[in-house]
This record gives sequence, C-alpha cells and structure tokens, in this order.
Amino acid sequence: MKKVIVTAEILSQEQLAPEVHKVELLAPAIAAVAQPGQFVTVAVTEQAAPLLRRPFGIADANKETGTITLIYRVLGPATHLLVQLLPHATVSVMGPLGHGFNLVGKKPLLVGGGMGLAPLHFLAKSFASPVAVLMGGKTQTELFWQSLFVGQTQYLTTDDGTLGTHGTVLALLPKLLAEGYDSIYVCGPIPMMKAVVAEVNKTKLPCQVSLEKYMGCGLGACLSCSCQGIGKRLKVCTDGPVFESGEVVEW
Repeated sequence: MKKVIVTAEILSQEQLAPEVHKVELLAPAIAAVAQPGQFVTVAVTEQAAPLLRRPFGIADANKETGTITLIYRVLGPATHLLVQLLPHATVSVMGPLGHGFNLVGKKPLLVGGGMGLAPLHFLAKSFASPVAVLMGGKTQTELFWQSLFVGQTQYLTTDDGTLGTHGTVLALLPKLLAEGYDSIYVCGPIPMMKAVVAEVNKTKLPCQVSLEKYMGCGLGACLSCSCQGIGKRLKVCTDGPVFESGEVVEW
C-alpha cells in the first residue's frame, strides 16, 4: 500500500483522561486507504528537535470527511509539543504504515488494555456489525474508553475493582472464549498480550496481536523495532505491527 507524506491540519484536540488526548487531523490521502492496525508517523515541528518522527496508531479514519484520529498519551518531547497545538495548526504526517489486521470471522472478540485500545477502536468500527470488546485497566479512570466504544458489547475489568470485574482481563477471558467467538484480536501491554495468547492457545482459535516497539524510522531501515519470529527476525514497523500470534517468538 502506497504511503504518502502530507501536511495535515489539526481540526480538534480533546482531553480524554489525565495525560491522554485525542487529535483529529485532516489528511484525506491517508484516510482514503488506512486500514485498522496501521499507523502513521508525525513530525510536530520543523525544528531540529525532536529529530525523529513519532509513531501513532490510527484510532479512526473517515474516508468521507478525509480525517484520521490519533489517541495519545503525553510522555515525551514530541507529544508535549503536539498537545499544545491548536486547531488550524499543521503537522507533517507520513502513512499509512505497516501491516494491519485481517478482518476474519463472524464473531470476533477484541481484547485490549491501556493505549492498546486505540487501534482496536478503529478495528471495531470496521466490522459490519457490533463486536465484543474486553478491556482492562488499573483503575476506573483508565477505562475512559467506554465512551469511545459505544454501540459495542463491552466487558470491563479493573485491577482495583473500581469498575467492572475485579482483576485483569484474564478474570473474564476463559468464560468469554467458551461463548462461540471465532477470532481474537489483542493489543495492549506485552505481559497482558502474552497472557491472553497463552489462554487463547488452549482453544486453537485464530489470534492476531498488535505489537508496540520503539521505532526509529518506521520504514524498516533502522531495525530498531525488530523482534524474533519463527526462523527469522521480524520488523514490527513493516512486517507488523499486526502478526498472527504464532508468528512471534520474542515479545
């Protein structure tokens, strides 16, 4: 799939939770071809620093309006600059990049935690009918995602029991896997994904995982995001970030 570099106008910025924001960008060339699970890289300034473009999973794309949505946590220099930008400001966006999800099965179950729920939001909207989403967080505050997954069947867990079932997503996963789902999609913290895949493997259901690794270029040249696959090294930015769970040896 052809990638492009565009100057994208910021249409809106919205705070979703402490240090978590949603930005909507006007980028018709990217919105027209973006697939769930793909990402973009963004340069927020023409200055020398930050030097590298930063990767962001695509949380939504609308071909009709020509917009893409990114949901990000304010952590490093680039996101600290991004959150200060107001509507009508512009950023440089390259994408769509990477290999996204394959939409298979008639009854999918999406499992996510933390910022891993961003690409799952785009995925959920891409199915023809509502899907089931199992989401976990440390506290109720981290499950602001509820409002973004309106219309989907939601199962909630929190580590401290302040919302939904007390525990991690594993507290509900075995029960859900017995309810006839035919494909599993996972994105979130690595320990959560490894535990989910181990549980799914008991059922032999097809499972796709979206990995997050530190990326330098996002184009497969620098190898900073490589991981071990079956018999070969994989580049998360080009071979992934979405893989069949059995493809990945090193998480």
